Amino acid sequence: MKSTASFASRINTWYDNHGRKTLPWQQDKTPYRVWVSEIMLQQTQVATVIPYYLNFMQRFPDVLTLANAPEDEVLHYWTGLGYYARARNLHKAAKTIRDQYQGEFPTDFEQVLSLPGIGRSTAGAVLSLSLGQHHPILDGNVKRVLARHGAIAGWPGQKAVEEQLWQLTNALTPEQDIQKYNQAMMDIGASICTRSKPNCAECPVAIDCKAQLMGRQTEFPGKKPKKTIPEKAAWMLVLQKDNQVYLAKRPPAGIWGGLWCFPEFSTEQALKQHIEALGHNTAKLEPLIGFRHTFSHFHLDIQPMLLNLDIQGAAHSVDAVMEQNQSLWYNINHPSKVGLAAATERVLANLGSLFQSAVSKE
Repeated sequence: MKSTASFASRINTWYDNHGRKTLPWQQDKTPYRVWVSEIMLQQTQVATVIPYYLNFMQRFPDVLTLANAPEDEVLHYWTGLGYYARARNLHKAAKTIRDQYQGEFPTDFEQVLSLPGIGRSTAGAVLSLSLGQHHPILDGNVKRVLARHGAIAGWPGQKAVEEQLWQLTNALTPEQDIQKYNQAMMDIGASICTRSKPNCAECPVAIDCKAQLMGRQTEFPGKKPKKTIPEKAAWMLVLQKDNQVYLAKRPPAGIWGGLWCFPEFSTEQALKQHIEALGHNTAKLEPLIGFRHTFSHFHLDIQPMLLNLDIQGAAHSVDAVMEQNQSLWYNINHPSKVGLAAATERVLANLGSLFQSAVSKE
């Protein structure tokens, strides 16, 4: 029998019975706490986010603490979550809130929208979930639910398709119980209306879902047009002395912006020329385990090359070219609290295994 209840009331009833209510950012709700969670949850699953969120909030419990912290420390607490521009924008936004809003998170939609790293849906989510303001949302999960329910064809990344979805979410979002409704829509998209195997039998709005009625659930939303992902190669120089390795800070913009990495070269020859310029013998180079790191727009095949430096005098030739605050000797046994690129972490892990193997053979 077809339900005569409105779309929103069915969604809210489902939430009362099945929705998530114990997530860390759902406790002691404030715009700041919800904002941090929303940024972390962009392109990252809830289970992955929870431990990072708890650690982050323990260190940065409010906007002012975050704004006054060094960027390196913010990136350190983000290390492993990926998409580091999110962390840099979070930090920039916190400083804006400190300087322009006396450290109080703004409650006006346009002011929130103007902050770095916050789009229309995120601004709506923060203000609706924390303060109960009436703002529709359209994150990835909600897009999937609505594209299927309304059989809206096309890739949501296309402006015309996205605009259709905004019209639909505006029409369906209720005036009352906005916190419950928006959270429920995200929960349904994450747990029921999933990408590959939607569980329509458990969906509260399946009975009038156009995609379900046609048996074409997996055709909506439309997929992003495929592009050939280019491949690039990089050689990373791992200079080691004692239990320390040499790291350099990347420029703020671009790949791994503001993170600490091993010096990178586009060819093996360029790496060797750099070593010779430092006065060292390239014959002592030792290849470490290579690996592929995939970005959204290209594959990077990385070959780390280890060079053990002699203790006496060896460091001076390296230290002489070190820029103040742009490079450091990273102690593997006593790590610095800095943001590390994913590739740096992987090389360090492989290096740690190598050290342990060498010690066990002694």
